[in-house]
Amino acid sequence: MLRVSHSALVGQSVRNFAAAAPQAKSRKGPNIVLVDAVRTPFVQSGTVFKDLMAVDLQKEAIRALVSRTKIPYKDIGHIICGTVIQEPKTSNIAREAALLAGVPDKVPCNTVTLACISANVAMTDAMGMIATGYIDTAIVGGVELLSDVPIRYNRKARKAMLSLQKAKTIPDKLKIGGEIVKNLLAPELPAVAEFSSGETMGHSGDRLAAAFNISRREQDEFAIRSHTLAQQASDAGKLKDIIPVFLEGKKPTTVAKDNGIRVSTMEQMAKLKPAFVKNAGGTVTAGNASYLTDGASAALIMSEEFALANGYKPKAYLRDFQYVAQDPKDQLLLSPAYVIPKLLDKSGLTLKDVAVFEIHEAFAGQVLANLSAMDSDYFCKTHMGRSGKYGRLPMEKLNLWGGSLSLGHPFGATGVRLAAHCAGRLKDEKGQYAVIAACAAGGHGVGMLIEAYPN
Repeated sequence: MLRVSHSALVGQSVRNFAAAAPQAKSRKGPNIVLVDAVRTPFVQSGTVFKDLMAVDLQKEAIRALVSRTKIPYKDIGHIICGTVIQEPKTSNIAREAALLAGVPDKVPCNTVTLACISANVAMTDAMGMIATGYIDTAIVGGVELLSDVPIRYNRKARKAMLSLQKAKTIPDKLKIGGEIVKNLLAPELPAVAEFSSGETMGHSGDRLAAAFNISRREQDEFAIRSHTLAQQASDAGKLKDIIPVFLEGKKPTTVAKDNGIRVSTMEQMAKLKPAFVKNAGGTVTAGNASYLTDGASAALIMSEEFALANGYKPKAYLRDFQYVAQDPKDQLLLSPAYVIPKLLDKSGLTLKDVAVFEIHEAFAGQVLANLSAMDSDYFCKTHMGRSGKYGRLPMEKLNLWGGSLSLGHPFGATGVRLAAHCAGRLKDEKGQYAVIAACAAGGHGVGMLIEAYPN
């Protein structure tokens, strides 16, 4: 990164650019900018990061961000990180990772969680802190390490273990000990399933694809598109947010690239069996779904006034955001369809005004179903209360550097990756506005509006 000399343009922000049409509706408060963003390589769980802890990856991301931006520790106002599958030893992982990264203990840190959009929550929470004047700068990010997740004894075993501490007689201790032994081989494993419905996201993805008549072939084609675009972006050196991670050990190595990109053929994809709905109606496979991923991200955001006064060259404006929630069973993965129109209406923009879309790819069928939902008179009238269909999002604007299907999806980290790619693509494609949209467990979703920063 990128310091520029202090300028009399503090607070002015290049009015020639601001005069260009179209303009989003004005928002109260200071302009908030993304200065830079980094991430570790996103890798398949059980591979190169399998012997680490999540806190190790988050530490690497924070440390690399500080090194790249050259921000003095004294200027860091707050650190917020997202995570989903928490390691009990580091429950406030933002704090532990910051301390390991060398950040002074005077900087407050907190951890947030909202499933796949946890890093977005970290960003928007920090935006609120900056908007109210509490801080000028924040480091935000997120992490997931699904190579190692907490596995608990079942509840009967846990209750017995706690009771054993209070037992006074030998017969009581033996009785409780027997209860523990009986239940030792029945652990509770984490599951990517909704507590309210008991249904896994994969099953929801299958039902959603069926509801919108998204065929297996369409899903496989979209997955190949994602992997192909990711490979092209990687080969062209566009994934500049990736920072290398050095691994110590008997055979020291440096991990410098994502390792889940696989460009397959339709023939190879067709051989994969349905992963969730096993009968003839199942269309979601390992090839057209995002995979379990290890990785971390971190971004530096601040008020534009502080950035210009201190010699930073922002990458983009963080203009606005919107959260939505709906039925966590039948509409679990439909948040992008709800949030994109809502966010753009709020901002006074239309689909035509947006140059770049980055939509989280939980499943190929999920993305395609959302595109169909926005282009459906019935869905938009019945479920969104609109006068008619909103319109179809152009594929030539969508996820042109790949997406979660190919790059991977560490639950707590993806939001920052989406923002980094929006900023990078706006510069690369010379666009003005970008939109992030992502679904999350519980029927939640987020939309974020990002604007290119003038050269």
